[in-house]
Amino acid sequence: MLVEERAVGRDGDEGRDRGRRPRVSKNVTAALALDICDDRYSPGTLLPRENDLCDLYGVSRTVIRESLKILDSKGMVKSRSRVGTVVCDKEDWNILDAQVLDWIGPRIYDFDLVGCILEARRTIEPVAAELAATRATTQDVADLEKAWVAMRELEGNNERFTEADVAFHTILLRASHNQVFRQLSGIIHAALKYSLSTSNKAVERHDEALDIHRELVEALRMRNGAAARDCSTRMLDLAARDLAVALKQT
Repeated sequence: MLVEERAVGRDGDEGRDRGRRPRVSKNVTAALALDICDDRYSPGTLLPRENDLCDLYGVSRTVIRESLKILDSKGMVKSRSRVGTVVCDKEDWNILDAQVLDWIGPRIYDFDLVGCILEARRTIEPVAAELAATRATTQDVADLEKAWVAMRELEGNNERFTEADVAFHTILLRASHNQVFRQLSGIIHAALKYSLSTSNKAVERHDEALDIHRELVEALRMRNGAAARDCSTRMLDLAARDLAVALKQT
């Protein structure tokens, strides 16, 4: 378990440092979060008292309190007056938060997040693609093509290929010039990365996916909304097929 290497003093240090914002150890927050993800602290149960957490993680109460505030902001715990800090149900966690997704890690399959992300994409991306066909600027199309070229050139390097793939879909949502879709592109960025990484790992070659991505770029260039929507739908069908393969391999 990762904890702060040098223990911070308890009450004495807190008194001396009062009025100065403490430097929260990211390792302590992550350690608490990972223990929650591992069900060491199950949903609905109380976390140990602050003093006990101090002993467990080797830090001051100030650091523990700040770490708990971070976890509270991500929906993982909730402080209740005269009760203590309760671990929240997993359904209440902010699963689109990049840090939360990192903490969940390989347990992502237990949350069925990959399937949920695909369902959300099916609702959003085909419409965004159709809108982008009529609204995308010349620069939008050029950026989309640049992302596709990067995907093609990075074939064989799953991590870098996925980065380019995420960029492609992020640009597509923004190219719709729908303010809500533009905001969603930032919100689902981390979730999209995990989803695409999972599906991309399921196949050795991505020739079919690359062809559809190229067709989508051309559909936008030709201002063909129906073709753009069809490309997006086929892209998601392909992702669903690859995700099914990936889930069988886990």
